[in-house]
Amino acid sequence: MRRALIATGSTVAGIALLLGLKPHHSDVTGVSSSAPQSSAPGTAGGSSSGSSGSSGSSGSSGSSGSSGSSGGSSAKTGGTFKGDVIDTRYGPVQVEITTSGGKLKAVRVLQVPSENGRDREIAGFAVPQLTQEALKAGNAHIDAVSGATYTSEGYIRSLQSALDAAHV
Repeated sequence: MRRALIATGSTVAGIALLLGLKPHHSDVTGVSSSAPQSSAPGTAGGSSSGSSGSSGSSGSSGSSGSSGSSGGSSAKTGGTFKGDVIDTRYGPVQVEITTSGGKLKAVRVLQVPSENGRDREIAGFAVPQLTQEALKAGNAHIDAVSGATYTSEGYIRSLQSALDAAHV
């Protein structure tokens, strides 16, 4: 009898915890990109470069910069914008975006965790999926890739900072 009560109580507590979790919903607006898709891992419309730039302290992000033909706060002119360097548990993540006409046209990955072979492997399968989803959505409201949670979160945060800099 006592075991049945403990099992029932545990089950109820587990269900209550599960119901308390809020899933991440993707806000896919149907915005499609005409940016050319590159077959290189982690890129769209550009090539991947090595780990350049500086990284901030864990849990914080570095400064974002912009380059290109951005005209201040106008998203309609477009340009190239670097996202913040986001330090994750496994290393820094940084993306650079290209916009045109106020829309996301390309995402290029500047930094991903690459400390060891497993980090490179995870980034190699996660980054192309994240890039494809970002271009499809036209924003940073994308789902994390299963098995690459930290890389996904860093990618999404860096992407959002670049979009903020571009006023998209």
